[in-house]
Amino acid sequence: MIAIDTNILVYAEITTSLHHKVAKQILIDLAQGDRPWALPWPCVYEFLRVVTNPRVCHPPMPLEIAQADLQNLFASPTIVLLSETERHIKIMHKLIKQSKAKGNLVHDAHIATLCIEHGVTELFTADRDFLRFKDLQIRDPFNV
Repeated sequence: MIAIDTNILVYAEITTSLHHKVAKQILIDLAQGDRPWALPWPCVYEFLRVVTNPRVCHPPMPLEIAQADLQNLFASPTIVLLSETERHIKIMHKLIKQSKAKGNLVHDAHIATLCIEHGVTELFTADRDFLRFKDLQIRDPFNV
């Protein structure tokens, strides 16, 4: 199962992004496809934080539009929203220890932990920090 990181969502939303067309097509293909795909809950909140922040997006996306676009994704019959299971703490401790994640990288460790505990085989992301999590396969769809 493929999971999507926040930056894919952001690039798909921001039409002026250099990666907009590729990111948008990835989401369309996954949402309309017949294979399960995953979205970690922390990425949902991070997406809303980024696109509605006037210090990041000029102009910021109205919250109602960003939420409506998320609702369209949530309507996909093949989406799996990733949240913590009873195995989360054990996997988190192992992952943080192995990767030496601290500070801002703990957020990435949270996403990686969710992916691993749900059997995600590949995380689509442009964030190279995820390469430190050896138990998770990373693909940068913009660096082909």
